[in-house]
Amino acid sequence: MNTITREFSRTFADRNLGFITQERTERKTSRVGFLLLENFSLPCFTQALDVLVTANLISPGAVRVHTFSYNHAEVMSDLGIPIRPDTPLTDIRLSDLDLMVICGGLRAARTVPNWLSGLLKKIAKLPIALGGLWNGAWYLGAAGLLDGYRCAIHAEQRTALAERAPYANVSHDPLVFDRNRMTSATPNGAFDMMIRWLSHGASPQLADAVLDTLDSDQSKHRSFQKPQQPKVSKALREVIALMEANLEEPLCPEQLAQVVGLSIRQIQRLFKDQLNTTPQKYYFQLRITEARRLIQNSNASIFDVSIACGFVSCTHFSRSYSAFFGHPPSKEVRYEI
Repeated sequence: MNTITREFSRTFADRNLGFITQERTERKTSRVGFLLLENFSLPCFTQALDVLVTANLISPGAVRVHTFSYNHAEVMSDLGIPIRPDTPLTDIRLSDLDLMVICGGLRAARTVPNWLSGLLKKIAKLPIALGGLWNGAWYLGAAGLLDGYRCAIHAEQRTALAERAPYANVSHDPLVFDRNRMTSATPNGAFDMMIRWLSHGASPQLADAVLDTLDSDQSKHRSFQKPQQPKVSKALREVIALMEANLEEPLCPEQLAQVVGLSIRQIQRLFKDQLNTTPQKYYFQLRITEARRLIQNSNASIFDVSIACGFVSCTHFSRSYSAFFGHPPSKEVRYEI
């Protein structure tokens, strides 16, 4: 008996990337270091770190993260929470990095000690990208490493950096990517920066999957949008909202059309033009995706999950699940049991 396999559409592929059984392929691990300065911005650091940790949850081994400090000593954050670095600041450790991010903060010292200036200039000679969080650009600029580059820095030091590094183009943007320099001025900018780096250093698909996992309300909280993300009209959003609110008892095409005041043909055209799929396929993949989430995050039985997501036959649900994910629902990881 042949096994039927199905692929998710673009909309749902990102949401389910980490849960689809795939053949393991050789890939390059992206190695990122964070140099923590005294009074560094903990919100910026955790926003950036959350992206990378989530990437490893979705695709184990995709990223390796190292934290550094001067003399490998514990560093106090701007919120009074100390962080102990996990890696000594040695040449052999540095040479293994793809990106080194300087973590500054509002109360981080403006003076640039010789050890830091020398370290940054040493890194700049290696094939390593340099980044800065909050006012990390200040230290890069003071070391002459932003000459000819655009950069972002917190508004409190924007004018001062323009004076300190006259050959740098100091932007008002919260995030700037310019060749092998990337700088952000806010916690949201730090999040965006790591998403962009992940797309470059790992894969665009993994970056999209992380973004879908962590940022469910992009329109409200985000300044960075996924590349090639389709724009969804108000009418289509209404149809999708109806689908999301009616998983256990899916609405038929006639019911959807009646509620939103459109014809079935008009709804079909909206899905085709904006999401390159059909309403039936979208609804089905929505229900399969929500079933996966429910299995992973509850102790509900497979039968109860199938009913909750609109499958009248548990056998049909199991076959459909296996076709999309490569394993039956009974083999799915349970986080809450």
